Amino acid sequence: MIMEDTKDAFVFKGVAERLTLGITRILENMPGVVDVRFAERDPAEKRTLLSWEQKNTCILPEDLRDFYLTTDGFTLTWSVKLDDECVPLGCMMINGVGRLCPLLQPTSVFSLPNAPSLADLDWEESSSESGLEPAPSEPHFDARSRIYELDSCGGNGKVCLVYKNCTPGVVAQHSEIWFLDRSLCWHFLTATFSAYYRLMITHLGLPEWQYAYTPYGPSPQAKQWASLYQPLIFSNEVSQTDSAADVFLNKLDPTKAFRGKAKAPPPKKKQSAQCNSGGAAKGQGSTGRHGGAKR
Repeated sequence: MIMEDTKDAFVFKGVAERLTLGITRILENMPGVVDVRFAERDPAEKRTLLSWEQKNTCILPEDLRDFYLTTDGFTLTWSVKLDDECVPLGCMMINGVGRLCPLLQPTSVFSLPNAPSLADLDWEESSSESGLEPAPSEPHFDARSRIYELDSCGGNGKVCLVYKNCTPGVVAQHSEIWFLDRSLCWHFLTATFSAYYRLMITHLGLPEWQYAYTPYGPSPQAKQWASLYQPLIFSNEVSQTDSAADVFLNKLDPTKAFRGKAKAPPPKKKQSAQCNSGGAAKGQGSTGRHGGAKR
């Protein structure tokens, strides 16, 4: 039994290493990072995935299906040590099949008939800027889109699996990954779940990392954490999103930095000497004029 348990632990360690792409070892070697935890979860059953697809009239993307057949969800958290206190910081999470719920719940029978809903936020934008690449069409809060929550982002928004251009009663097949911020605006992240998974691992699950793909970016506090634990990615994002990124670059002029210490006579003294000589010349001229007048 002991040998079997050791073998199972070794097998799981290999699976966990492949799932996390080795990010746990990287985090443990970072200064100040403590309490790196990866939650162990069993694979989801195929019948559970089929039941979800039949219930929601959607086909799970192949990469997400393979992910759920490996582990039913994903949770990796880590903290930092500040003044002898552990502060939770990073969180990477993907909901399991049981928590892959629709973002738009069906309307309750007891709700008011004229009560506003998220569908009231939909509008068609007729204006289009010329010379720019067409952006992906945003999801809708009505029956045209089917939206399922992958990550609640700690209350800072929601990462969603989105099926667009849906028809009632027809099975939806094509999906994308979108980010819904706290102002209920949509931002495109990736076209596949695999790309989003790598993106999440790359950003170490730092707070508000999804806001790096919005026009306004994360909060100043989140930027400070990003500059500390992922300086290369943070500097690249700043140079891409900030049009005035040159302001943050230190420009060194060798001619000024390594100038010799030989002091040249200050220009003010030259000017004063010239003024004195000019004043003396004027005085001589004036005395000459006075002398001539006296004669």
